[in-house]
Amino acid sequence: MFNKILVVCVGNVCRSPTAERLLKRFHPSLTVASAGLGALVGKGADPAAASVASAHDLSLENHCARQISARLCREYDLILTMEKRHIAALCDIVPEMRGKVMLFGHWDSEREIPDPYRKSRDAFEAVYTLLERSARQWAQALNAEQGKP
Repeated sequence: MFNKILVVCVGNVCRSPTAERLLKRFHPSLTVASAGLGALVGKGADPAAASVASAHDLSLENHCARQISARLCREYDLILTMEKRHIAALCDIVPEMRGKVMLFGHWDSEREIPDPYRKSRDAFEAVYTLLERSARQWAQALNAEQGKP
């Protein structure tokens, strides 16, 4: 059973904080956090990501980017990444996590979620749509695992 989930992207300022908050919205009983492979440590959410999230009634307030580490990975039951290359990078850092690392877009035909950093608002909107859909799909799968409708 997956009760503690870590969501990972590169900078931990766009995709993973949004995905973290969406998973918490759709499955409030989970412990969810986020981190980055090349985190902009100490930074808040990207202003464009925060603006798009806010337009969808999702707050990224008080987010603080942090760097992934082997110790952090070991604290979680499941690690969700945005891209396949992130899976490979995580497995290099913590080889024993190999079976616990999956794509955030796993239930959406193994879709990778592109990085909108420094791109247009339309790019952030498109990524938000993908993140929201995948978060809903993860919540449904986790509810089914726990025997909930």
